[in-house]
Amino acid sequence: MPRDNHATNPDGPAVVWFRFDLRLSDNPALTAATDSGRPVLGLFVQDEAGHGSRPLGAAARWWLAGSLRALQAALARVGVPLILRRGPAAVVIPDVLREAGAGMIAWNPRPMSAEQAADDAVRRIVAETLPHVAIADGLRRTALLHDPAALRGRVFTPFWKTVTAKLAPPAPLPVPPLRAGLSIASDRLADWGLEPTAPDWAGGLRETWTPGEAGAAARLADFLDQGIAGYATLRDRPDLAHVSMLSPHLRFGEITPGQVWHTVQTALASGRAAAPDADKFLSELGWREFSQNLLHHHPNLAAANLQPRFDAFPWRPDDRLLRAWQRGATGYPIVDAGMRQLWRTGWMHNRVRMITASFLVKHLLQDWRAGEAWFWDTLVDADPASNPASWQWVAGCGADAAPYFRIFNPILQGEKFDPDGAYVRRFIPELAGLPSAIIHQPWRASPLERAAAGVRLGDTYPAPIVDHAWARNRALAAFAEIKSNAA
Repeated sequence: MPRDNHATNPDGPAVVWFRFDLRLSDNPALTAATDSGRPVLGLFVQDEAGHGSRPLGAAARWWLAGSLRALQAALARVGVPLILRRGPAAVVIPDVLREAGAGMIAWNPRPMSAEQAADDAVRRIVAETLPHVAIADGLRRTALLHDPAALRGRVFTPFWKTVTAKLAPPAPLPVPPLRAGLSIASDRLADWGLEPTAPDWAGGLRETWTPGEAGAAARLADFLDQGIAGYATLRDRPDLAHVSMLSPHLRFGEITPGQVWHTVQTALASGRAAAPDADKFLSELGWREFSQNLLHHHPNLAAANLQPRFDAFPWRPDDRLLRAWQRGATGYPIVDAGMRQLWRTGWMHNRVRMITASFLVKHLLQDWRAGEAWFWDTLVDADPASNPASWQWVAGCGADAAPYFRIFNPILQGEKFDPDGAYVRRFIPELAGLPSAIIHQPWRASPLERAAAGVRLGDTYPAPIVDHAWARNRALAAFAEIKSNAA
């Protein structure tokens, strides 16, 4: 319940400070504001210089614009404004409270230590300068299923067993009956420049996604109707629709992990989902929790190797190789299809994320941080925990990491997980005419096969930029070098 630090203003509105919790349902801050009986104002502060915050990449900025637009529309339907302001939250929020004549402020607690420090700074300045404003404290956390401060894990399986042994997420909160509040001055979303204009590269993103709470609910419903059946065995197939694609919606808090958890449990109980598929899908939520736990205990996750011995790894920075990888021009079709899917849609299938990351780090010996930075800029679901944790996992320098000597063969990976070449054909149409048996290694096609398909290596499609066997041996030698140095 709200706590009054001092005498409250019974007539002042309640300001709800939204962050990456851009939804009306299962929103404890919004519920607390409504329960106070006050009219409600929404507030979003664009504070990219805040405590430990990482400025959003271009694709995530596009998503934020769409998500804020959807939230504004949802609030407007019940007469509640969403005020947009830019600047340091500890400066902007007291100004907004004064302008609104607010009697209360509420926000949802966040899990990361840097975020908590930012919240504490706002709490302190509001209490000191606006003693009549009530601060809603003690609200339930919804960003994660567990408290990262309560557990420190470096290996996923025991971590998730510990979490699930105690896991009983409370029932999600419904959308509260909001009482309309008077508006105050707001920035125009268009003036924030979150979306590209010249050039407008977001056409594929618009075709693929519907940011916002309604889009999240539709995505989950569609997954339960069409995608979860067979998830346990088919989730690694990028040519099939057996993944939820909920990651950006979770990233921006348009849906909570608790909502996903309860919806899947209901589907399981009703027979709509089979136990192996539901359990495997929920374990993927567990990987999200695991990554957040790592970030909580290692705030420098995007910059520092979790395993210090990798500080001496002999990377070979090469802008030419990095650009070829970024553009989907490595000559390995499964890698290039993934990178082109990323550029076109702002998203990449998880199996292909592993393949493309392994190729950059191990075949090309490019520092994992260069790949993490590219994904950060181009993924709509770029998450400050999951993105670096996953890159470190693939590179072999992270927690519960894949061993460095496990080097994905991009040919075999393509043949195993895209056996008919449908994924490659979708994103590399210049190879569409090749037979399925040869599409993952076009350099082995006969001259007649290439001619019939209109494929000219080095012209319409690049030849491989490195030989797999040679690159694998070089990577193993590099790993042996840091092992000997650590001995």
